[in-house]
Amino acid sequence: MSQVKVTLVRSLAGRPADQRATVVALGLHKTNSQVVKEATPQIKGMLHKIEHLIKVEEI
Repeated sequence: MSQVKVTLVRSLAGRPADQRATVVALGLHKTNSQVVKEATPQIKGMLHKIEHLIKVEEI
């Protein structure tokens, strides 16, 4: 399965609790933090939910 590198590029200030929880569940903490994840259907769904806050790169 392919991997994706996820970077948090927007702040969580003023965002709904479910979006904040999704960002934390992905392992992102501060702006510009990065994490590498497997591109499973569950992860893709999480990325879709917060696509306006992140940048995703295929590895």
